Amino acid sequence: MSTATAIVEKPAEPAPGWTKARITGHVLLALWALLGLGLVWFLVASWNPELIKKYGPSYLSGIEVTLTLVAISIVLGALLSIPITYARMSKNPILSGFAYAYVYFFRGTPLLAQTFLIYYGLGSFRPQLEMVGLWSFFRDAFNCAIFAFSLNTAAYQAEILRGAIESVPKGQWEGASSLGLHKLQTLRKIILPQALIVALRPYGNEVILMIKGSAIVAIITVYDLMGITRLTYSRTFDFQAYIWAAIFYLIMVEALRHCIEWIERRITRHLHR
Repeated sequence: MSTATAIVEKPAEPAPGWTKARITGHVLLALWALLGLGLVWFLVASWNPELIKKYGPSYLSGIEVTLTLVAISIVLGALLSIPITYARMSKNPILSGFAYAYVYFFRGTPLLAQTFLIYYGLGSFRPQLEMVGLWSFFRDAFNCAIFAFSLNTAAYQAEILRGAIESVPKGQWEGASSLGLHKLQTLRKIILPQALIVALRPYGNEVILMIKGSAIVAIITVYDLMGITRLTYSRTFDFQAYIWAAIFYLIMVEALRHCIEWIERRITRHLHR
């Protein structure tokens, strides 16, 4: 008896370079290119030299306010995140519980709501704040913004730092202990240098999110980049005021992203040899 042999044909594989994902990527890239060309055409067609001459210096002032706000908040948040990280990793249930509640609240509620709670909410306690000498600080919208942003970013930075420290293998702690190093020396000389490499990109993402999120302070009368943009539009009704603001935000974010990538390449050279 003859045995019939079934021949199973394999489905034709897509030609290299023309997969569905690659085609989708090319289409999206083309759409972004068209959008960019349309934006350039709009700016050229509606070019208003009087607008640039009159409000250009104000935009530069707004950028300075934005960068100052973000820089101060990031530094203060970093300092505050250290004890929060320690409390989160502590075996003391009271400390860890308090730190968890802090992180849970500030990561779980909108930054805009937190800013409103501080700017408008603390104003309800003006007599009490005057008694302790704090009203002179909280009556300034810029100071309220720094306070809100610092508390918010401290929660995110604490989680970034905690995750980075816990990503270092426990064998590093054991090896340092066998060499007679106490925990503080181990943390400072062995754990943190490795943890900061892991945390660098998340830290960079947090700074980028802070730059973009800083636009909300315009609502509480801080004349940052978005505040100046709103003021410019209210006086000129020229829509390109917002387009220029978007371009300036994009430039700041891209400059920071390239800076983070350069730092990462520098401190991880030993890993690529």
